[in-house]
Amino acid sequence: MKNDIPNVTDYNKAYAEFEWDVPEFYNFAWDTVDTWAEDRTKLALISVDENGDNPKYHTFWDMKILSKKLANVLREKGVKKGDKIFLFLPRIPEFYIAVLAASRIGAVFMPTPTLSTPHDIDYRVNSAGATVAIVDKEYMDRVEETRETLKTVKNFILVGGEKEGWESYDKLMASASRILEKDDVEPTRSEDPMLIYFTSGTESLPKMVLHKQSYAIGHRATGFMVQDVKPTDLQWTIADTGWAKTAWGKLFPQWMYGAAALQWYAKGRFSPKTVLKILEKYGVTIFCAPPTAYRMLILEEDLKGYDLHNLRHSLSAGEALNPEVIRVWKESTGLDVYDYYGQTETVSLLGNCRAFPIRLGSMGKPTLGHHVKIVDDDANELPPGEEGHIALKIEPVRPPGLMKEYWQNPEANEKSFHNGWYFTGDKAFMDEDGYFWFVGRADDVIKSSGYRIGPFEVESALQEHEAVMESAVIGVPDDVRGQLVKAFVVLAPGYEPSDELVKGLQNYVKDLTAPYKYPRIIEFVKPEDLPKTQSGKIKRKELRKRELEKMGKN
Repeated sequence: MKNDIPNVTDYNKAYAEFEWDVPEFYNFAWDTVDTWAEDRTKLALISVDENGDNPKYHTFWDMKILSKKLANVLREKGVKKGDKIFLFLPRIPEFYIAVLAASRIGAVFMPTPTLSTPHDIDYRVNSAGATVAIVDKEYMDRVEETRETLKTVKNFILVGGEKEGWESYDKLMASASRILEKDDVEPTRSEDPMLIYFTSGTESLPKMVLHKQSYAIGHRATGFMVQDVKPTDLQWTIADTGWAKTAWGKLFPQWMYGAAALQWYAKGRFSPKTVLKILEKYGVTIFCAPPTAYRMLILEEDLKGYDLHNLRHSLSAGEALNPEVIRVWKESTGLDVYDYYGQTETVSLLGNCRAFPIRLGSMGKPTLGHHVKIVDDDANELPPGEEGHIALKIEPVRPPGLMKEYWQNPEANEKSFHNGWYFTGDKAFMDEDGYFWFVGRADDVIKSSGYRIGPFEVESALQEHEAVMESAVIGVPDDVRGQLVKAFVVLAPGYEPSDELVKGLQNYVKDLTAPYKYPRIIEFVKPEDLPKTQSGKIKRKELRKRELEKMGKN
């Protein structure tokens, strides 16, 4: 499936005329990737190491053949349509091969953040009932630590190494057949499940976001309107393979339109020097990074010392971008930074694009095919200037890029889907000219350095520590990271506040959850210092307000 790229010069006209074309049967690997593979020379992927060196180049033809081989491996293991595959892979080619292989046979793949702990792995695998785990050697020990609890997994496949009790990916691929025809497998309908992401909330553990095969088609809106993707582009989006940003920025929109994606196997601290080296060395044309990365690039490096003439489009998403950062970036590169908005549950719903002027700080306007409005609690549309919920209309036409459901979570579905709308959980207002302006999270999710962190997860980890009686977690503003995780802790009897205890609690959370989730700030408080509702729930909004007042930001 090759899609012509609409020329969106008249936004209002294009928005009014756009209609989704979703066939009854669709499969991203067979119908899109294989079509681009007809040109055996067309570049699909460049993978570079942590220093930005040793590039590996893969064409669409390469990805077609390699994914067919892995699909045959999985079929021999008994994997069938609808089975769940746990992917614990870094930014390496095998991630893409696994995604396409699963897609070919209608299996549901589950990308997992590379910082996930054994606790995270146990929860994800057992919640979804994954039958296969494809894991990189670097993360094998974390899986081994909880392996005995992963009762549904029948096959453990190890990438990049060998170990007793694991099957070697390299050996399996070496003996696998490259012959697999579309008629050999059960076809997938556009409505069939394709992908599960886990997302964070405040009142529950991570939810399973189930996307359909048509999710890839939904990313047409992301690709042609916001990212301005062309078949000749090389796009680099800085994102972990376990997050939906990879699907957005270096997979579906790019390969839908025949562009190549670049991935950087980053390790350790973010390196602005390496990022700029990669942009220059490989001639990246579209660059997308979280605001934190842009801030570090301009603070730590002289952008004018690099040749970035190939770069034609800059993007950011995830949190507000400081106008000063945008100004310095434009002075150095000549490019505006286009902000856009969406969720793990969706494709791009709002965005700035070349068809209308950017308003700094705005999320832009609705992308084509998405009827997005500001509504009240009962889904009544609100007038310009009035704050309300960001909501997507799903009747009479449900956009293909919207998740199928929160899998096995009727309570969450009931909360998000009602009155013919999908409620995003975010709040904003719209101005007189149709631009949307973000106000805040309705569910208190913290956004720090591009990561989304659910307070409930951090609180749950803290409260497993013997010194903690009660805790409340919020995000507080930070100039570099956007937000920092702050925990208010009520100590159990027999414990006293100390710097040593602060470090102990931080390390405890790091060990129990992903390291980026730990509270960088801990304040010890009395029970009465935690504002609560009558039902006993923490009023995080009130805590945030107090912090802003103390910081002089309110």
